[in-house]
Parts: sequence; structure tokens; C-alpha cells
Amino acid sequence: MTKTEQFIPSSDGVHSLHTIVFLPEGEARGMVQIVHGMAEYAARYEPFMQLLAENGYIAFAHDHLGHGQSVKSEDELGFIAPKDGWKILIEDVDRVAKAMEAAHPGKKRILFGHSMGSFIVRLYCAQHGGELAGLIVMGTGGKNAAAGAGIAVAKLIGAVCGKRHVSALVNSLAFGAYNDRTEKRTALDWLSVDTENVDRYIADPLCGFPFTVSAMADLVTMNKNSNEDAAFAVPASLPIFLVAGAEDPVGAYGAGPEEVAGRYRAAGVSDVSCKLYPGARHELLNEFCSAEAKADLLSWLNERY
Repeated sequence: MTKTEQFIPSSDGVHSLHTIVFLPEGEARGMVQIVHGMAEYAARYEPFMQLLAENGYIAFAHDHLGHGQSVKSEDELGFIAPKDGWKILIEDVDRVAKAMEAAHPGKKRILFGHSMGSFIVRLYCAQHGGELAGLIVMGTGGKNAAAGAGIAVAKLIGAVCGKRHVSALVNSLAFGAYNDRTEKRTALDWLSVDTENVDRYIADPLCGFPFTVSAMADLVTMNKNSNEDAAFAVPASLPIFLVAGAEDPVGAYGAGPEEVAGRYRAAGVSDVSCKLYPGARHELLNEFCSAEAKADLLSWLNERY
């Protein structure tokens, strides 16, 4: 396989999106586009992308605005855009996809999103589902009754303190309960049972940075909108695979992914699978069961493509 890196213009008209591409040897059977989560970056998915390339798939991922190498300076980490950042994140997925489809015409594209990326891909799918050959949703969440209030609080604080302000209150409201069912060795034990993974994440300057109030409003808006009825209006023939840790607080310990799967089925989607991994937390690809999860994802892909 070969690895390349490139920069693709963002839809914000200001930044360029750092993009990693893994190409398999010989003819590719399809493309898998990976959309990463909050406060991380594309290169964390390289082991998975290598596995995909070894099995004949073109794998690619970009750093979101406010993440990784898609920032112009360190102080941009955690800030997406002055207005409608959540819409820009969705459009950027399409920008990167179109660039890759132009470079590799005729290849089916499967979209994969984790955590914040799961909300992005679910909303993207409602707009562009007819362009996709499959959707993989990892570490997602269902309907949150407090989402509307959370958006209002974040916007109010932003109006008073500025959109780049980081609010401990907003972050606590969003994530404060996530560590309730862990050992509480660190504040981020909810990420995975694998303590080495948690420690690597904490030590990485490109991980774990706080979101500004505007970015938090964008995040909660995506959570809210991806759980509205309109977001489940996708092609009935689109294969969808949801995976999550059964101890993942983002998905309310399994209830969220199962809810989302049920709503896709209720909307008429014929091929919807959902698998929960007992004992696993949020980051399945960096969890004690990562080998099993990767094998399941690869099996699901190979059976359909």
C-alpha cells in the first residue's frame, strides 16, 4: 500500500483540510471515507486505514476545521467557525469526497463516522445518501431532551463572552456525567477501558482540547438535528452498520445506537445492523476489543462490496 497526504480547500473559504489517503496495491474494490470525532484527528485512524488498504479499499480521512493540521495556529484548536460551523463540517466531508472521487472515478464510497463524526455522517447521509454505497456509524447517540437548552446556553454565553470563549459550565453540562460509571482514574476514563489509550490521548496535544462555546453549540446542534425525523430519510437500500461499546456514555450505554438503528428500520431501510460490545466504552478502535471490532467492520464491508 501507499500513504499520501494532501490539503483540500475547506468550504469555509479560509482553511485547507489536511487529508490522509491509503491506497491498496492493485485495483481497489471501493473507498472508505473516515470522519473523526471531537478533539482528535485523522492520523489516529491510520492503523484502521492500513487494514482497509491491505484488504483492497482506498481509505481516506481529513482533519476537521479546528482540529489536527487543518488549523492555521494552535489557538484555533476547538474553534470551528464564527457561524454555522456544523454546516461547514458536513460540507467539508463532501468537499473531500468529491476530490477523492475525481481522483478515483467509479469506486463505490462507504462513509464511516465516529462520535462527533457519527452525527456529521448521519446528517450528510440525509443530504447525500444516494451517493453512498454504505454507512458505518460508531459511538453515536440518540435523542437528547436537553439538546435545545444546551444550544441556547452556549449561544447566550457566546453572545456575552465571545464565540471563542471556553465555558467550563457548558462543558460540564455536556460531559460531566460521562465518567460516572468508570474507575475515575482520570477525567477521561470513559473513552476506553484501555488505560494506555486514555493516557496517550491525554498526553497528545492534538487531543482533548476544549471546544469554544460556538463549537459546542455546533456539536449539540448536530446531535439534535441528526435525531430529527428528517435525518432518517435515507435510501431504503443503503446498508447501515452501527457499532458501539455497551458501556459508552455517549450512546447512553447502548440505548442510543439501538434507538438510532430502530429509527432507520422504521424509516424503511432494509439492511440495518447494530452491534454492542460488552464492557467496551467509547473508542472501539482503541479498546480491548479493537481487533474484534475491526474484524467485524471488515467482514461487514467484504460481505457487501
